[in-house]
Amino acid sequence: MKKKLPVGIESFEKIRTAGFYYVDKTTMIRDLLQKWGEVNIFTRPRRFGKSLNMSMLKAFFEIGTNPDLFNGLAIARETALCSEYMGKFPVVSISLKGVEADTYATARKLAVKVINEEARRLQFLLDSEVLSYEDKELFSQLLKKEMDDETLCFSLRELSELLRKHFGQKVIILIDEYDVPLAKANEKNYYAPMVSLIRNLFEQALKTNENLYFAVLSGCLRVAKESIFTGLNNPKIFSITNVRFDEYFGFTDTEVKDLLNYYHLDNKYETIKDWYDGYRFGNIDVYCPWDVINYCDELLDDPSLEPKDYWSNTSSNDVIRIFIEKVDRGLTKSEIEALIAGETVSKEIHEDLTYNKLYESIDHLWSVLFTTGYLTQRGKIDEKTVQLAIPNMEIRKLFINQIMFMFKEQAGRDGELLNTFCSALAAGQPDEVESCFNQYLENTISIRDTFVRKPLKENFYHGILLGILAFKNGWYVQSNKAAGTGYGDILIQMEELNIGIVIEVKYAENENLTEVCQDALRQIDQQKYDAELKKEGFSLILKYGIACCRKKCKVMVVKEEIPSL
Repeated sequence: MKKKLPVGIESFEKIRTAGFYYVDKTTMIRDLLQKWGEVNIFTRPRRFGKSLNMSMLKAFFEIGTNPDLFNGLAIARETALCSEYMGKFPVVSISLKGVEADTYATARKLAVKVINEEARRLQFLLDSEVLSYEDKELFSQLLKKEMDDETLCFSLRELSELLRKHFGQKVIILIDEYDVPLAKANEKNYYAPMVSLIRNLFEQALKTNENLYFAVLSGCLRVAKESIFTGLNNPKIFSITNVRFDEYFGFTDTEVKDLLNYYHLDNKYETIKDWYDGYRFGNIDVYCPWDVINYCDELLDDPSLEPKDYWSNTSSNDVIRIFIEKVDRGLTKSEIEALIAGETVSKEIHEDLTYNKLYESIDHLWSVLFTTGYLTQRGKIDEKTVQLAIPNMEIRKLFINQIMFMFKEQAGRDGELLNTFCSALAAGQPDEVESCFNQYLENTISIRDTFVRKPLKENFYHGILLGILAFKNGWYVQSNKAAGTGYGDILIQMEELNIGIVIEVKYAENENLTEVCQDALRQIDQQKYDAELKKEGFSLILKYGIACCRKKCKVMVVKEEIPSL
């Protein structure tokens, strides 16, 4: 029987004991030990395997681990290393993923809960014959729901101290999703007290802590050292630009091919590559593992399933909206159009940011989009300047969806242009329809030629038309409805005027707009897209052929009056 795909599972132990497929990243343990750093910080976009890797580290190092978890994995071949390090260390392991709330008071309570949970996991310390009565009293404070600031800020340091006393061995500290509390605090306007809390917590645990063997932190954003890492002696920061550890987050091409081969999904390789590959960490091109696993899992039940967006549903995508809103305020339409077209834009990147400064300038926004995975690197101009690109079809779709959403908002506000367009459409006035539609195209962000196939370009213009028509009351608008012997792009029924409209939209690859318009009109007749409108008894049917190329369009119409019976 095939192994199950680990959709949403971040526990290394569960994956290895409950029959789940695992992409082997265990040589990260060897590299972490050989390329030594007392405090190691890994930053990657969300859903790239950070939490699973942290769970893997805990499973390897912690005293009492099950060595069978690593049977058959790459690290097991490092026999001397396993003998020296596997199961030899006390481990403090926390995740700050859940420390997000609308108020600081609630977020602080959630932080206390995180410490409570880890203390309960280590409750055997209360039975220690090595610890003194005072030590156990100190530990008992970490089990209480009410905790003063001093106790909370010293909690990780005190846990490491007590574990070292009990085991006679220095401690490994793992902190997953270290920046989540800061992101939420910035959003909900309690950033200053949260920064103070996190800074004090980390400083006590990670700075001159004689009980610490080493620490690993993971997060989405590389937070500026002066924000929460003040005073740490040269922490090693491994971001998406670093070559070191570049292959341990995300799936490599070989790993994806192996996975697809295992599940007999090799025929989906090109589709998965187009949609979920394209990220570049260091010198390695990687796929988003969350997307690959989710899509493959669904393909096992429905082999005909088209690829879709899995990544954006895991978090807010406000950064794209804020980015596009900056058009004409430091950002040009041509830059977004170049990105959507699959081209690159060269920008200076600042990886050391603070959450309260993320959106204050367009320069910072470029950096945020890069570090959070909405853009990726396609080469460097110099030490700070990077060639940025949209990584794949999934992220491109996020940009287009946001552009369309904002276009619809704008179209709804411009009532004069909307009324002129719709009146001309109903009156069979192609020149006026063309003039209005060209105005809409001029004011929105267009899709250029280099990135996508012709049908997807047509979908963009189709979407703009639907966005305009959505605001016209009293019109029954249908899209891609079965009509005649095919599917008409847009059918409109105007009951009060006894008029039916058929619109066929085509993309003119070579800017031969007139010829493409004529092709659209022929297709309407050949496929009998107007059959339903005739059946409904409309006395006038307007057949529109609309050809588009970049920010230009051509509109032609054929009027057919239907004699009454």
